[in-house]
Amino acid sequence: MTALTLDTYQLTKRFGAFTALDGVTLKVRPGTVHALLGENGAGKSTLVKCIVGYYRPDEGAVLVDERERDIHSPTVSRDLGIGMVYQHFTVVPGMTVAENLLLARGRLPLAIAWKAAKAELAAFMATAPFALPLDATPMDLSAGEKQKLEILKQLFLQPRLLILDEPTSVLTPQEADEVLGALSARARGGACSVILITHKFREVMAYADDVSVLRRGRLIESGPVAQRTPETLAVAMVGDAKAAADAPERETRAPGAVKLCIRGLRVLGDRGEPAVRALDLDVRAGEIVGVAGVSGNGQREMMQSLVGQRAVESGQVMVDGRPFHARRAENRARKVRSLPEEPLANACVGDLSVAANMALRDYDQRPWDRAGAVRWGALRERAREWIAEYGVKTQGERAAIRSLSGGNVQRAVLARELAGEVQLLLVSNPVFGLDFAAVAEIHGRIMKARNAGAAVLLVSEDLDELLLLADRIVVMSEGGIVHDVPAAAADRRSLGAFMGGKAHAHDAEAEPVREAA
Repeated sequence: MTALTLDTYQLTKRFGAFTALDGVTLKVRPGTVHALLGENGAGKSTLVKCIVGYYRPDEGAVLVDERERDIHSPTVSRDLGIGMVYQHFTVVPGMTVAENLLLARGRLPLAIAWKAAKAELAAFMATAPFALPLDATPMDLSAGEKQKLEILKQLFLQPRLLILDEPTSVLTPQEADEVLGALSARARGGACSVILITHKFREVMAYADDVSVLRRGRLIESGPVAQRTPETLAVAMVGDAKAAADAPERETRAPGAVKLCIRGLRVLGDRGEPAVRALDLDVRAGEIVGVAGVSGNGQREMMQSLVGQRAVESGQVMVDGRPFHARRAENRARKVRSLPEEPLANACVGDLSVAANMALRDYDQRPWDRAGAVRWGALRERAREWIAEYGVKTQGERAAIRSLSGGNVQRAVLARELAGEVQLLLVSNPVFGLDFAAVAEIHGRIMKARNAGAAVLLVSEDLDELLLLADRIVVMSEGGIVHDVPAAAADRRSLGAFMGGKAHAHDAEAEPVREAA
């Protein structure tokens, strides 16, 4: 099998009155890695779903090896040699690696000749860019190994074109380099072509041959990576050089007193297993402590316990030297605020209005409550002021908050959480899936709180975000803190080694120079 040439010609896809893809014409050269960039909602996913037959385009054509093809289903695209690794896992948890690989074929006999099948799989694994034990189940694998299994499933089918949707979001930096390095070598060896959807400019510059930028459903530019820089790509994505600037202003200040003190924290996971194991951590006033780690190492459970969404099994959490249980009265008295992951689900009541959601912290407090009567008129007026101040795009303060985009839900929640004096801010993956403008706005607000003296605990799966914002970075692995370093002295290699587990920590001593975020 050899790499194929892919062309799209004037590809257009509409959903009702909304045009998600508007006349996109691009070329993927055979044996190359073609990066696809664009903000959330730019049309990247719509484009590749039209290519693999998940959507039928309203206009235009898809050409494979310069021949127009009617790709009306994913089965047709698979038969043409096109494979896709989706952003979310599609492995079957109860099946072994071997069974998942065979299942990827889609057509299986009623009875499998396992001796021959295992010999075939062993031969495939011997030539694969990375190997996994065939008898392991996904439940035995780390998040990074599950992502590798998703890629192996497609490579097992010997694709001539492989499409990858944010493939490194659950990988350590070392795993990301291993995966992308292997796939780019495979492409340049002529075995396949690769389309890489990513939001990381570092990956584009290091591994892609060509890059295309989509904005609002249109192709803005396309060509060799060697002729671009991260700055020019950022401007192409957002259409505004000012909006592409991403460094919030950090004031120089010495950290203050310990605001959040965690000792011996133990928290159970969803299945009753230990998720956080005897964790100790301090966060001081006027500093941002970033928590790095591969998804599934206890970060989510730790933050849920700190904001009162998950029970603490044992250990102690203290704010200002006193025990803290995340009760509403404690949050108010000690000025503790939070921006949880997926705020629409975790910090809002979707059917309530924007104004009502903005009032959830203090609607029953003076001056908004008078003898048990809530002054909704005054709260709506305050909401209008916050909507203007934070640039929340909404049909009005009476609109249901679930009608807002993800970035505008974040802005609305930030307006509520940052109102008045904030002394401790707990933040989880605050900009996942948001556009450049929303990212810059939210990063700026977090940094402003830090500059004003708030202690900030920031969990993020994006190392670039942590290197940009944090004063100090800790790494969580297997439910505990395994590394603690000033952000100015951190680099991706050392952080990635600790993210991969304590067994690899000895590899983390090299390269003590911080990389540019």
